[in-house]
Amino acid sequence: MHYSIFATKDSWISSGSHPKTGESYRDQNFGQDEILELKKEFYNKAFHHQSRILIDFAGDSLTEVSQSIVDGDITSEKFILKLFEGEGNQQLGGDSSYEIRAYPMSASWAEGIGKFGDSPKVTNGVSWENRTSYQNANALTWSNEDGTPSSEPNYHSSSHTINNGSQSFSVGQSPDIEMDITNIVKGWLSGSNPNYGLVLRFSGSSETDETHTGQLKFFSRNTSTIYSP
Repeated sequence: MHYSIFATKDSWISSGSHPKTGESYRDQNFGQDEILELKKEFYNKAFHHQSRILIDFAGDSLTEVSQSIVDGDITSEKFILKLFEGEGNQQLGGDSSYEIRAYPMSASWAEGIGKFGDSPKVTNGVSWENRTSYQNANALTWSNEDGTPSSEPNYHSSSHTINNGSQSFSVGQSPDIEMDITNIVKGWLSGSNPNYGLVLRFSGSSETDETHTGQLKFFSRNTSTIYSP
């Protein structure tokens, strides 16, 4: 038996700035975009910045599935994350394969009301620098688990290594994501990790090196298609 649990919020976040104007993307929100972008941007053939995807499935559907597991109606459960390509993805270049990893987030965040094409840019909601930001209020920035400030989103990794997901791709393979995140979800359901959703990123050094390129685009929950996460 299969159950579908749809995303309750999602966004993508960028660590860079406009290569010509210098306007920062680091505090900009893209929470209402119909496309989630996981990419590496280059300028003058040099790596410039990367982006990541945030996605959360906390909601009634997940609660109902959790109760069914407790009641014994669901056994041998397996949880698969599905994201569908949009707008003609380009896989990583420079190598025959690439890997995307998912990590459970370590703090809450706000989806926000912005889009990439907004002018002026919208900063209400999650961004690379901030967990949330509201007009005329102080932004709530990301912080490390020890409470010290951090300029990028934090996730449980080194101390929760088992609760990660990954998927490898090769040349010619569909870039659709169909990733086993069973260990992550079990961590949420057991209470060992609070459920603040997932962050998706390119694996390891390939996220920032100058050997690989990558422009991956997936439909968000705001899509007008049937391909919501």
